[in-house]
Amino acid sequence: MEYSNQLFKKSFLSLFFILINSTLFAQEEFTLRGTISDKTNGETVFGIAVYLKGTTIGTTTNEYGFYSLTAPKGEYTLVISSLGYKEVQEKISLVKDIKLNIEITEALNTLDEVVITSTEDSKRLNIRKPQMGVTTLSASTIKIAPAVMGEVDLIKTIQLLPGVTNNGEGSAGFNVRGGAVDQNLVLLDEAIIYNTSHFFGLFSVFNNDAIKNVKLYKGDIPAKFGGRTASVLDVRQKEGNNKRLELNGGIGLISSRLAVEAPLFKKKGSFLLAGRTTYAQLFSGLLDDLGNSNISFYDINLKTNYEINENNKIYLSSYFGRDVFNIVNLIDSNYGNISANLRWNHVFNDKLFSNLSLIYSKYDYQIILDFDQLDWISDITNYNLKYDFGYYASDKLKIDFGASGISYNLNPGEITPTTPTSPINPLTLDQKRAFEGGLYVSAEHKITDKLTARYGLRYSTFSRLGGQSITNYTNNQPVIYNQELGIYQEGEAIGETDYSKGQTIEKFGNLEPRLGLSYVLTDNSSIKGSYTRTAQYLHLLSNTASVTPLDVWTTSGTYVKPQLSNQYAFGYYKKFNNNAYSFEAETYYKTTQNRIDYIDGASLIGNNNIETEILNGEARAYGLELLFRKNKGRYTGWISYTLAKSEQRSFGGNAGGPGINNGNWYNAPFDRTHDISITGVYKLTDKWTFSANAIYQTGRPVTYPVGQFEYEGSSVVIFNERNADRLPAYHRLDISATYKPNRKPNKQWKGEWVFSIYNLYNRQNAASISFNQNYNTGVNEALRTTIFGIIPSVSYNFKF
Repeated sequence: MEYSNQLFKKSFLSLFFILINSTLFAQEEFTLRGTISDKTNGETVFGIAVYLKGTTIGTTTNEYGFYSLTAPKGEYTLVISSLGYKEVQEKISLVKDIKLNIEITEALNTLDEVVITSTEDSKRLNIRKPQMGVTTLSASTIKIAPAVMGEVDLIKTIQLLPGVTNNGEGSAGFNVRGGAVDQNLVLLDEAIIYNTSHFFGLFSVFNNDAIKNVKLYKGDIPAKFGGRTASVLDVRQKEGNNKRLELNGGIGLISSRLAVEAPLFKKKGSFLLAGRTTYAQLFSGLLDDLGNSNISFYDINLKTNYEINENNKIYLSSYFGRDVFNIVNLIDSNYGNISANLRWNHVFNDKLFSNLSLIYSKYDYQIILDFDQLDWISDITNYNLKYDFGYYASDKLKIDFGASGISYNLNPGEITPTTPTSPINPLTLDQKRAFEGGLYVSAEHKITDKLTARYGLRYSTFSRLGGQSITNYTNNQPVIYNQELGIYQEGEAIGETDYSKGQTIEKFGNLEPRLGLSYVLTDNSSIKGSYTRTAQYLHLLSNTASVTPLDVWTTSGTYVKPQLSNQYAFGYYKKFNNNAYSFEAETYYKTTQNRIDYIDGASLIGNNNIETEILNGEARAYGLELLFRKNKGRYTGWISYTLAKSEQRSFGGNAGGPGINNGNWYNAPFDRTHDISITGVYKLTDKWTFSANAIYQTGRPVTYPVGQFEYEGSSVVIFNERNADRLPAYHRLDISATYKPNRKPNKQWKGEWVFSIYNLYNRQNAASISFNQNYNTGVNEALRTTIFGIIPSVSYNFKF
């Protein structure tokens, strides 16, 4: 630990010296700064290209619409440009520091749609940026992602991108570049979301009417993010219309939603309130066999802001969502996320911007099993304080730095009997408390006209805190290998060590360097490379393929070490015909240390000593991602293809024995060799637009039985090696048509009808395959379980 601290201090001072030294010998320069906002609603706009025409001096707006660029004294033409907005050009005389706020206008006057752009988007400025493996989604007037089941869903749109796959039918989770679902950091207005799924995965927790913009980092993760090893999904909510009252919504066969926006405090602030729900009897055919049942969800988004003065603005945002599923006299369950964030934006001067956030997040679930007469509740709660700074040093150098601290409280479960005659004894599992800290500095540095670098350091710490007892085992082995039976078993407990709430059980520290390089080949092409090291201190234990309410989260500690990942990536980017077409190719190789997996026959639910059910190991993933897009014309869309491999292996370690699959590499549960998606949108007329997406994926790895034998009158199943088999290939076709009636130019009410069919040819994709013995014939049978077949829908969307 002492060596790591000294190394971090030396690295930090060296980087700081380089950054300061690069600014010492500049000619007379001045700074232009301000915010870019949407003229129709006053929303600040993220990711807008702001540059000086005829130069390579430029930047993009941050998450709050702020920009700052520095240039030598002179006369310039300032250009503000982005896909979906009319380009703005303005003459400026840069003879002093200037503050310039600019409002931009949408290119088309249509309903907001969720669309995909890329950081390698329409401008030369972005070709030069060193960041790779990043996709930006925003509210825009160009529909690229097809509307399925009446509305576009962000998670399902993300799954159409190269390097991103789903967890199988009926899941709103996602896997990125061979990573597990728990290795994705999902943020909603900076608050951690632990379960992104609504309604068996048919919907995600993100209501499109409340979304402002989204960024997915697949590889080159900025140093300001920590705690996960695969990806970061950064979702930001709208701030609310500060110009006028606005209503958005939709009424459909599957769900309905309504969002209200309006100015506050004489237009010095605004608010957004959005709600969404679905109908309980959507799948009446599925529920008929289950008796009187209910399945539904709802969520609420709220955000408000107030501009104290031109340099200070505060925001308050929150989210509340809940799913309910019950079968009378059998099961009653509910789960959901709650989050809140109080933020303060402050502009110190023309070059220094800051954001201070106090964040609360909670995920909880409850399951009442009537047949077992028990009530189970569990939750994860965290408080996060973070302070981020952006320093625009010069036209060649931008520095980000900051610090954060997260307090975790994991309640694995409390079990109580629901009746006096219940056979269940009350059980309260030990709560797990922890604190995670982070300190980072990074820079985007234009070294030459062709070469740009983004480099940074993050130092993270994690402390597993007391307030419980830790079990001690013989030879410090919570798992041992039984040579006679050839299985892993729980180690021999020899006592406990009590820790008070003020004590630290275990402490970790890791240095996480980040590096990205971009070299411009031509004005329309570039090559990029990156290296990212990340540390993850929370672990998800599950023997299912996707996130479920009963998944078990645990912290790093005495017997579970932090996951450490190293990812190397290289990419080539090319634009054609004035950005009418674009092509992106990226390849990556990633290794992960301390990736845990459960032993055969593991008992994960209600286990107070989860370390007795897992083995330590490692993982690796590598692949090639291709993306070809058509960006202009009546027909737009993209084709994405991923060729990938994701494997892991678990060792016997202190437990002895051969490990899982004899210590050999085996397929990770989310390994997909081939993943291809084709997405297209065709605008036939001003009234009619058609869209479709086709998906094909290699089947998910599973473990099948390969034989059985009789032992003392019982049938014992023999299974193949772990994940040596696969489900049948997954594929489906979705189509939709959008009809926009005649609109009078000055009419405020705007509406559209969306007709869609999910899984057009009714493909019965296997969510799982189980093996049973027919009681009548005695013959072994394989039973395929499917969740969704063909689902037609119609909805009416409106904006006022």
